[in-house]
Amino acid sequence: MSQGKALSRFIQILDGVFPSGAFVHSFGLEPHVVLNIVNNKDSLKQFLENIICDQYQKLEFVAVKKIFKLLEEDKINFIIKEDIKYASMLSFEYAKASKDLGENYLKHVNFNIKKEIVQKYFDEVKSKNSVGNELFILCSYAYELDLNVDTFLLLWCKKSLINIASASLKISRIKPSEIQQILFEFDEIIEESIKNSSKNISNFNPLFEEVIFSHLNLEPKMFVT
Repeated sequence: MSQGKALSRFIQILDGVFPSGAFVHSFGLEPHVVLNIVNNKDSLKQFLENIICDQYQKLEFVAVKKIFKLLEEDKINFIIKEDIKYASMLSFEYAKASKDLGENYLKHVNFNIKKEIVQKYFDEVKSKNSVGNELFILCSYAYELDLNVDTFLLLWCKKSLINIASASLKISRIKPSEIQQILFEFDEIIEESIKNSSKNISNFNPLFEEVIFSHLNLEPKMFVT
């Protein structure tokens, strides 16, 4: 499939208003707004950059790169192990949402699959032998469409940042136009961050820990559509 058609598919399936759904963890945006840590364009941009540095570069980006490699090497058993490992590194609510959304995405994309390794993985998820995390399902479908790993991660990361940033519209005084400007600035930042992601997986996020310890009554939320 051409890159244009592959991009068109992902624009469609990553759209949160479509029935396939979408979710994103806020990583403490609400407490940061309430505590006046995030209160303008610059502080929101820094918050989103910290999510990339402290979360995505150490977990999601690393996992996706590893899965792409395992798909290329046709190692289904290792893919299943990584799927289980990834779920075990998430909080309970995050892991449950990731699995539910993964299964839902699978219903929307599991047709006319050409690559045997992708169909094997999808079959293992349907048979409950693999978790089927949202990111793993989308990653496998990107591989099916010959979308390169960096482009897939750029699309996925930008979608996640948009969802998190849009939440600030309801809980802060930051203008929509300012939020759009911030998100435009992230295109190059994301590309560099993907290129310089960690070699090893880690699920320690100091941004998340800071919120929990600084205000025990406020917790990061999960946005689901």
